[in-house]
Amino acid sequence: MTTIIKLTKTSIDALPLPKTGQRGAYHFDGVPGLQLRVTATGIKTFSVFKRIKGGNPERITLGRYPAVTPENAKREAAKYIADLVNGRSVAGATKTGKQEVTLGELFDDFLKSKRSRRGAYLSEATKRDYKSSFDLYFSKLSSRQLSKIKGADISALHTQLGHKHPTRANRIVALASSLFSYAKESKKFTGENPAAGIRKFPENSRDRFLQADELPRFFQALAKEPNTTIRDYVLLSLLTGARRSNVLSMKWADVNLERGEWRITKTKNGTPQTVTLSLEAVDILATRKAPESPMFVFPGIGKSGHLIEPKKGWKRILDRAELIGLIHMVATKNKWSKEQLNAALEMSEDEDAALTRYRSEAKGLKLEFETMRLGDLRIHDLRRTLGSWQAKTGASLAIIGKSLHHKTTQATVIYARLDLDPVRASVDLATSAMLMAAGLKDSPATKKPGRLKKT
Repeated sequence: MTTIIKLTKTSIDALPLPKTGQRGAYHFDGVPGLQLRVTATGIKTFSVFKRIKGGNPERITLGRYPAVTPENAKREAAKYIADLVNGRSVAGATKTGKQEVTLGELFDDFLKSKRSRRGAYLSEATKRDYKSSFDLYFSKLSSRQLSKIKGADISALHTQLGHKHPTRANRIVALASSLFSYAKESKKFTGENPAAGIRKFPENSRDRFLQADELPRFFQALAKEPNTTIRDYVLLSLLTGARRSNVLSMKWADVNLERGEWRITKTKNGTPQTVTLSLEAVDILATRKAPESPMFVFPGIGKSGHLIEPKKGWKRILDRAELIGLIHMVATKNKWSKEQLNAALEMSEDEDAALTRYRSEAKGLKLEFETMRLGDLRIHDLRRTLGSWQAKTGASLAIIGKSLHHKTTQATVIYARLDLDPVRASVDLATSAMLMAAGLKDSPATKKPGRLKKT
């Protein structure tokens, strides 16, 4: 039975997803021959499906929705339908339609079938990153067939993006190159790779990490975060130095609180990693652990079952850290009493409104309030922060590499000979140094290790 719907964004967005392994097909009222196919993963593709006069039916793919709008689909379909009605085979006359895939179709197959050099399929985190980039930067090219995409198209995208975001621009070219290389490997394309030969922008390696003067307000802001899952995730990211995706998907089955170890079986390097857990990290995990704990340490409501990078929560923490810094600056300038300062730090008013007010007040006092902003800090910089504080406290590059699971040709042999004892000592020392700099831990002579002071 043919299902006919209206050719509107509202109708298309409301379509139900078919069961796994099945595909839904819809036609449109008033546009005979135009079809929309829907997969179980939510991919919606416009195509023309109509019988040629005196011949067999033909299918011509127009591209994916929403990159191809209902208006564009109707307009493009009209061109092909006119040929089919008049007995002209579109697929036979041109190398289009079902003989050549579009960039969007190639990308779908790439996510499903692409393997690494080690033979492993793409991880879900990698798929999400690729899909986000593709939807954001390649939407205008998505419905184009591969032979219609030229080097000038990729170069123009690279140049446009590179003015402000050179690193991201280079990554987009790398993704395009990977897609066309995959197309040639899978015999879907025989032409030249349009991303080849594009000169990359110079990139500056990030060296951002939390400095000693930033740690107190960062930890104070973190302590005031109402969402305990986000707060503990950020803390564990800092105290373990583990990669973002690994912390997000951390499982209780891989954690041994007695030994103070966390075993990561799937890593970016392709080799398992044992992360040493400081006493502070064990404390956090022990607090989260419950008799009926879910599979993941940081559970989420999405399909993955675990927390996905909390961008809003991270922004709250950075805004709150700036607000705390501004309050201290204004308090010092105005010579507030300790009671006035503590009352302001209680933050009983709306934090967004307070941030706007204190920025204005600091500007009026001609203070360099911009230095309080941690806006350039990323979650990945927490990993670099642990390594940097290990270096500050005298750890060797080999120890740092082992604890962060770096994998380089020069250091691989050295790392292989190291056990966890010196790594644990280095992580514990760096953790203590950070917490003391933040004012959250006294010196070992006056305070027992493994407990954070309340802020």
